[in-house]
Amino acid sequence: MGDSREYDYIVIGSGFGGSVSALRLAEKGYKVAVLEMGRRWTPQNLPRSNWNLKSWLWLPFLRFRGFFSMRFFRHVVVLHGNAVGGGSITYANTLLVPPVSIWNRGSWAGLNDWQQVMPAHFKTVQKMLGVTTNKFLGPADLRLKQMADALGVGESFYPTEVGVFFGKENDPPGTIYEDPYFDGEGPQRKTCIGCGGCMVGCRHGAKNTLDLNYLYLAQKKGVEIFAETKVTQVKPLTGALDGSMGYEVTSSQGVQFKTRGVIFAASSLGTQELLLRLKEDGSLPRLSNTLGTQVRTNAESLIGVRYPGTKDDYSTGVAIGSGVYIDEHTHIEATRYPAGSNALSLITTVMTAGNPGISRIIHWFITLFKMLLLHPWRTLRTLIPYRWSQEVIIFLCMQTVDGTLTMKLKRPWYWPFMKKLTTHGPRIPTFIPAANNFAVKAAELTGGTPATSLTEIFLNIPMTAHCLGGAPMAATPDQGVVDGKQCVFGYKNMMICDGSVVSGNLGVNPSLTIAALAEHAMSFVSQATESHSETVLKS
Repeated sequence: MGDSREYDYIVIGSGFGGSVSALRLAEKGYKVAVLEMGRRWTPQNLPRSNWNLKSWLWLPFLRFRGFFSMRFFRHVVVLHGNAVGGGSITYANTLLVPPVSIWNRGSWAGLNDWQQVMPAHFKTVQKMLGVTTNKFLGPADLRLKQMADALGVGESFYPTEVGVFFGKENDPPGTIYEDPYFDGEGPQRKTCIGCGGCMVGCRHGAKNTLDLNYLYLAQKKGVEIFAETKVTQVKPLTGALDGSMGYEVTSSQGVQFKTRGVIFAASSLGTQELLLRLKEDGSLPRLSNTLGTQVRTNAESLIGVRYPGTKDDYSTGVAIGSGVYIDEHTHIEATRYPAGSNALSLITTVMTAGNPGISRIIHWFITLFKMLLLHPWRTLRTLIPYRWSQEVIIFLCMQTVDGTLTMKLKRPWYWPFMKKLTTHGPRIPTFIPAANNFAVKAAELTGGTPATSLTEIFLNIPMTAHCLGGAPMAATPDQGVVDGKQCVFGYKNMMICDGSVVSGNLGVNPSLTIAALAEHAMSFVSQATESHSETVLKS
């Protein structure tokens, strides 16, 4: 294909699945373009704190073009990333292998001998992302260990496996290395300084974001990345409704790309929304009717414990430095933001008892009134943003217990002028009782104040940083959107490589699994040939 707007493959999105796909396709000899809605970030233009809202939040209608997005749905608040490198710019660089039991549940069960196949792909991703055991246990991690010991689960405490460059044992923070990972093919790096700034973007060259490994190497192999380019249309070229003749991809700027194959990798939310619109407008009518189903939140909640006036600095370390298992289903990680990044304090409040709904709001008012009466100064210090990130240990809580939602395009009552992505189905649990009990007891034992989110109290909805599913993997189009090779049912040379294909609650941070699944999917793509046969997928 000679035209500069013609490619063998278009990859929509540059997160964990998209970055893996771009590099592996380029290695196989294909001409590849990556279309990414978010901006390209460097240490020079990353915000110094999340109070710089225009450079932190993604709210394009306000001209805020940051990398952190909060999307409010009826059932859940979803936190996710948006940048060249996808969520890796703002994620907490925690890369854990999920329990093997997850492959035996959900619609992907039985599609492959996953327990036999996936370890090799996990190993590949771990090498590419520089996964290592956290060597920087900060005060928050030591406090979590203290809590776990006091509550009888201390033996489950562990330092996290993270994508961070620590260098050699005696290296001072900020030591410069000329590419420690890729035999001179990768960029210069610096050792971690333990500032806790991973989730507002690492400005020190220590976090192994995708633009420093998969995407970096992909670009060296000729992959073109079009930043700030939102895809609005994908349709088969005239003459083949199944896409066997290729596809036309259109961006919001009106630029048209022609390609033999398309990889959707725009995150669970992004891929679902785009595909639902394309199915509805007739561009891709063959998409399975299961699109938008089996959406999972990784059974998560975000809570914490604050220590007003403490002399310890809980902001130091890596974003997620340690974790504990408080029971066979429930996993808690100690999480932090850097000093000065206190914006999320505006949506936190004191934890309270009670069942979800109006009774919990009443309980919250009573709890807050008692706290103000008995400890007015301490309570005010608990609620104000000042020094929040240095005084709080955020608990990211996850469970392997399953539960699903459905996503649909509907006209919401507050904005009937256009259809938006909306959630449907039974309400998911607002909070995890075992995790809340752990926070309350741990706070009592260590002199802290348990905290939760305002959305949990007043809107009866949890927060999740890991929305998964929506394009389930299954044996037939009646059961899912893609097959066990992540090929879209009904279309040729069309694949989905992001969190939307994850078909079970992982119970751990999903980035490693998403990337490993993409490695697995790319292993089925044949080497490019001069003839470029009608299909490039191995049988």
